[in-house]
Amino acid sequence: MSVRKLFGTAALVFVVAGAAPAKASADWLFTPFVGINFGGSARFNETGVRFDDEFKKKIDYGASLAWMGAGWLGFEFDFGYSPNFFEETTDDINFGYSDSNVTTLMGNVILGVPIGGTHGFGFRPYASGGIGLIRSSIDDVDDFFDVSSNDLGVNVGGGAHLFFTDKIGIRGDIRYFRSLQDDSPDDDLDFSLGSFNFWRSTFGVSFRF
Repeated sequence: MSVRKLFGTAALVFVVAGAAPAKASADWLFTPFVGINFGGSARFNETGVRFDDEFKKKIDYGASLAWMGAGWLGFEFDFGYSPNFFEETTDDINFGYSDSNVTTLMGNVILGVPIGGTHGFGFRPYASGGIGLIRSSIDDVDDFFDVSSNDLGVNVGGGAHLFFTDKIGIRGDIRYFRSLQDDSPDDDLDFSLGSFNFWRSTFGVSFRF
């Protein structure tokens, strides 16, 4: 699939979601969160360095801004940041990186059913998936091994909101992130799944307005 078609399809999905009839009970949901990354794998071909399922659990924090109607369709923008992502990937090796981090910014479609309505106490399980940016950065303390890349990536996952009042609730969420790569050197970009991937599990407080 060409990059033009890929972004065109994503844009159409968001336009359709945003153009859905807005009911009085439609909600914006803002959720600051904190969590951990785990189960990661990465390969840096230009350096020969490879990490396979050796990432220690690293803290991740960020926020999600989502729109959900009274029905089952919505959309969200999800931002996550994980400092020290690649440091000390095994118990017996310290690679000595002075700094490393991973940043994700995703635009997602949400499928979720409000159980108990959208006012007061309620429960809404959901599935989510979309496309966006995965930025990874590694700085070696001796400047021997430095990597910084901005990659197109995808994410898919799910979770649930539990609301106690009209305005306040909690959210548990788990997602899988994976980079995309262009295997063809021609002008028409053809993307396939890349080598960098990880899981993220988070917990946050949701504000409904």
